[in-house]
Amino acid sequence: MQALDEQRSAGAPGQVAVPAPVGGEAVDGGPRRVSVVVPLFDEEATLAALDGEVRTVLDAAGLDWEIVYVDDGSRDGSYAELVRLHAAHPNVRVVRLRRNFGKAAALTAGFEAASGDVIVTIDADLQDDPAEIPRLLAKLDEGHDLVSGWKSDRHDPLRRRVLSRIYNRATALVTGVRLHDMNCGLKAYRVEVLRSVRLYGELHRFVPVLAHHLGFSAAEIPVNHRSRTSGRSRYGLERYLRGFFDLLTVAFMGRYRYRPLHLFGGVGMLLGGAGTVILLYLTAIKIGGAAIGGRPLLLLGILLVVVGIQFFSLGLVGEMLTSQHAETADTTRATVRDLLR
Repeated sequence: MQALDEQRSAGAPGQVAVPAPVGGEAVDGGPRRVSVVVPLFDEEATLAALDGEVRTVLDAAGLDWEIVYVDDGSRDGSYAELVRLHAAHPNVRVVRLRRNFGKAAALTAGFEAASGDVIVTIDADLQDDPAEIPRLLAKLDEGHDLVSGWKSDRHDPLRRRVLSRIYNRATALVTGVRLHDMNCGLKAYRVEVLRSVRLYGELHRFVPVLAHHLGFSAAEIPVNHRSRTSGRSRYGLERYLRGFFDLLTVAFMGRYRYRPLHLFGGVGMLLGGAGTVILLYLTAIKIGGAAIGGRPLLLLGILLVVVGIQFFSLGLVGEMLTSQHAETADTTRATVRDLLR
């Protein structure tokens, strides 16, 4: 990330520079460059058509641009087609991964290779419409840090549409980020967002949530969604099941990453308090002459106290690790938005 005082230097003292319109200047005052990152896996049949569409749209918008294709271990002729595109066009860059690592790894590799001030992601299956890219950039220029596409009229099988709707509503409920379509591959980002968010596993679909927790502004616009013309969808029920666990990860990291004791300590105090109440009750009736040695309630009370102590201790260990991380990591760049000197 560039120096914080350079990111907003285009405005007058006491003011924040307004982002330039499509084809204009970057926030730091230089010409803006747009990088289109395309992760792909076995998409040989669609690459030439996609490249032609993206190229036509970006040229018509008068943008300084590049396309970064990331071959995520394709087994067909995708890489050979990418080599041809790279040889034919100087603003095409190609990243080839050693094997299929997944979309999050492919996107991360593409982000690292991209040189643009603004990064647009689009899937390679031609279901995302490249003609929507200028609209994403225009929405970004309204002052947002991230703009996500919303496939409002979705051309997918009914089962997938239903599962996606349930998944997106659950995500909005758990995270508080109200987006209709978290899984849409068509998104636009300011580069500082992607340099502040770390992706691993399958967290790529939760970039808007991770960015929101860091204080970045996210918006959404309806985009055209097209029917699949070749290949097959790789999204099945198992993807949504894995996505549920990723959702729990994101919710925890967003709310309790820097305060684990608030979660584990709270649960520990709740369980330990319940166990203490049970044991006090049993102590009272024992004093009254009742036998408590054979009561399951005694074991439950002891178990709750022990587990409560374990949760509380886990929270303390988490706080120690968080403190160590804070001492060695520079988190200022991820949390400071503007710096006027």
